Amino acid sequence: MNLAFISGFFLSLSLIIAIGPQNAFVLRQGLLRQHVFPVAVFCAVSDIILINIGVFGFGSIISEIFWLSNYMFMIGGIWLAGYGFLRLRGAYLADSYLEATSSDVPDVKLALTNCAALTWLNPHVYIDTLLLIGTVSIRFDNTIQFSAGASLASIIFFFSLAFGARLLSPLMTSRKAWQTLDVLIALVMFVLSYSMFLEVF
Repeated sequence: MNLAFISGFFLSLSLIIAIGPQNAFVLRQGLLRQHVFPVAVFCAVSDIILINIGVFGFGSIISEIFWLSNYMFMIGGIWLAGYGFLRLRGAYLADSYLEATSSDVPDVKLALTNCAALTWLNPHVYIDTLLLIGTVSIRFDNTIQFSAGASLASIIFFFSLAFGARLLSPLMTSRKAWQTLDVLIALVMFVLSYSMFLEVF
């Protein structure tokens, strides 16, 4: 593993682990043991597609335009710093814990339709994958390794969340645990933000 792979892995993991409706849905499916495998596969594959579009599409475009790449580094750095402050705010308010509902989703097509809506209609997923991951990827010569690391993080996270839901449920509903996790995510975001600003100044 090289620096590009490790950076891609931890950037993707830091972004994807944040609380959101998609993660809550995956956790609920895991707790209810309903369509766990197809839901995990769908989320992981969707994320991998978006990551690769970000790295080899958006990232490739901005890497060829010098002024645009600097501009995107500035935007990405500001966004990551802002995201870090939001996670610190979440830690202070202790409002980031996940709660699974008990509503039943018996049909796999309905479950995947709900999952698709929560994934592809969420504007934040495009900011995370296309803007942030795509922009950070141009800092590395080996973008394939960067993409592989980011993709692996997505696979590990979704399958761990789905199949480990019953083991993780006490943690997921613990405010203290999520406060600690929010602080750690904030620190990662601040480090990444600083590194992006260094590319400009």
